[in-house]
Order: sequence, then C-alpha cells, then structure tokens
Amino acid sequence: MFVQVANMEERIGELYVELGTLKQKIQELIEENQRLEQETERLRLAAKGMSLEKGSEGIENLTRIYQEGFHICNVKYGSLRTEGECLFCLSFLNK
Repeated sequence: MFVQVANMEERIGELYVELGTLKQKIQELIEENQRLEQETERLRLAAKGMSLEKGSEGIENLTRIYQEGFHICNVKYGSLRTEGECLFCLSFLNK
C-alpha cells in the first residue's frame, strides 16, 4: 500500500508540472492574442483614413501592411497571412 501511495504521489507531481507548463502556454497565447488584436485594430484605423487612388499614400500603406504579412483584402482584412500570398489581396493591389 505504501508503494501505491508513493507511485500516486509521483504521478501527482508529474501532473502538477504538466499543469504549470499548460498554464504558461495559455498565458503566452493570451498575450499573443492581445498583441494581435491591438495590431489588427491599428491596421483597421490606419486603413480607414486612406485614399485608394493609384500612387497615393493609402496604396503605399496597404502595400507595406501586406508585405508585413497581413491581409488587406475584404475577405480577411487585418488577419495574419499564414499561407503565403493571398490572391484577393494581390488582386486588390493590382487594381
């Protein structure tokens, strides 16, 4: 019986370590989510005041935002581009 209690205590210790690791990962994900939400809001605000005429500062800003890895199309505007180039964004830039 003493061996069973010792084994259980060891497993509880391992679970405690695993729980600590999961809590740390959750905290990191929450912080990353907040950072991305702030960046998305910044991009939305920046896009609101832009003129979309050829050669305008607005197009230059959208091009920069796209090159930084964010969508500028109406489908996924402001979200991170995780799968390479976006045909919707490129189509928008080529108008």
